Amino acid sequence: MITIRRYIEQDAQSTWLLYSNTIRNINKQDYNEQQLQAWVPDSMDLFIWNKRMSDIEPFIAEIDGKIVGYADLQNDGLIDHFFCHQDHQKEGVGRALMTHIFNEGKKQKIKLYFSQVSITAKPFFEHFGFKVVKQQLVEVRDQKLTNFHMEKRA
Repeated sequence: MITIRRYIEQDAQSTWLLYSNTIRNINKQDYNEQQLQAWVPDSMDLFIWNKRMSDIEPFIAEIDGKIVGYADLQNDGLIDHFFCHQDHQKEGVGRALMTHIFNEGKKQKIKLYFSQVSITAKPFFEHFGFKVVKQQLVEVRDQKLTNFHMEKRA
């Protein structure tokens, strides 16, 4: 069973590993090695990562106490991070997180959800009713990565 809870400082290392391993192993189907290296450096200062995670206050998805995904919802409707563990793709983790986001959004009276979505995640977001507003090239550490600004009305 998938449970959802709030991020705590002790989640820093697990969420960093989930983030980096998922990008390196799942997103590699859509981005080349140089792009992946720019997106996810080999190491991360966990103090900096914890600060970033604490700032966005993500929801943590767990199965049997193991972190299998995380996602956030900002007050303006932005979904900044949305990641499912590389070994738990297509197991309902993403659906559980998105459902939780929409439920939280209703409580906050959010009218518009939006995100900057990777090529890899685009079909998942489309499945939940998000539409591409524009395709964009973003520069990350001297590499250009394609992503999509997507939106969904509540």
